[in-house]
Amino acid sequence: MRGAQEPPDGDWTTWLLIGGRGSGKTRAGAEWVRLLALADPPVSPIALVGETMAEARAVMVEGVSGLLAIHPYDQRPHFDASRHMLTWDNGAQAMLLPANDPERFRGPQFAAAWSDELAKWPNAEAAWDMLQFALRLGKRPQQIVTTTPRPTRLLRRLIGEPGTVRTEMPTVSNAANLAPQFLSAVVGRYEGTALGRQELNGEFIEDVPGALWTRSSIEAARIGTVPDLRRIVVAVDPPVTGTARSDACGIIVAGRADDIAVVLDDCTVQGVTPIRWASLAVMAFHEFEADAIVAEVNQGGDLVRAVIGQVDAAVPVREVRATRGKWVRAEPVAALYARGRVKHAAPFPELEDQMCAFGADGMADGHSPDRVDALVWAITALMLQDGPVPRVR
Repeated sequence: MRGAQEPPDGDWTTWLLIGGRGSGKTRAGAEWVRLLALADPPVSPIALVGETMAEARAVMVEGVSGLLAIHPYDQRPHFDASRHMLTWDNGAQAMLLPANDPERFRGPQFAAAWSDELAKWPNAEAAWDMLQFALRLGKRPQQIVTTTPRPTRLLRRLIGEPGTVRTEMPTVSNAANLAPQFLSAVVGRYEGTALGRQELNGEFIEDVPGALWTRSSIEAARIGTVPDLRRIVVAVDPPVTGTARSDACGIIVAGRADDIAVVLDDCTVQGVTPIRWASLAVMAFHEFEADAIVAEVNQGGDLVRAVIGQVDAAVPVREVRATRGKWVRAEPVAALYARGRVKHAAPFPELEDQMCAFGADGMADGHSPDRVDALVWAITALMLQDGPVPRVR
């Protein structure tokens, strides 16, 4: 047992254990139930709630991390499959219940409960509420929830309740107990993507209502192999100042192949001097053999071109000036994503978080969307304008 799998200290009602696939959350739930059942005196009866009766039995009772497997042979409870009941030698009992049939919760009463994979329960709120009515034995009934996160209404509600203690466990924290092939193939493939951050890191990721981009649209934009690119640009959205507290300097590299654009890299940096972000932009220009640096000049004007020229006077700079609001400028680019005409060559978590948090007020989580601004300038230059971005010779 690792530290994150141990019950938290303090006076809590619900232990919400959010974990990635294979992180050990099922083992933690089973160990907690074992602790209660073998206590002196035992905490009993205990509810074991799965999405269906079959899943509750297969995962919570008979699974490799289930209750039968984690007990030493001489402490193992007897499982009566016909009654959906576990019974320990000391008289403690646990009953299996299916979340897809909330009416089954009427009648029984419990001193504790273990709810597994709550985020994928059908009729989740009805089942959860019925379970709460049944938790009425003992001085202080407690419950554990083990689940991979999804932004459901019930999970959001539980996170906000005062009696909830939350623990997060990423998949990699249990690497010693996972097959190396799983770590290299599955974790390697999905690491950094929204799906991977949810299913592997156990992160609670949700979309902003009305946002131009959603997690699903970005996942659909991923591309495995980058095609031959006819044009490549490095877009720069410079900050007003160059201090540790200033906005980031958005630096996005993108290219065009026929009728699609491909985002190649996010080189955004924060808290550096103008000569530093200019150096990084020029480095990206040479690394990707770009055709031009596209730089917004609303803030700084001639300074932007001058500072890039100090680093490398031979780099062509195309100046762009914002005459409309950020949201209006971003809408045509978001439309290209929706039509499948913009792809991502790799996961870019910070950029993608900012895209999905970008709101109609032109902000992302209350901050300037520097990465999104640079992205919009890059895609606009490649796909929406016939401006003087040189072609590769």
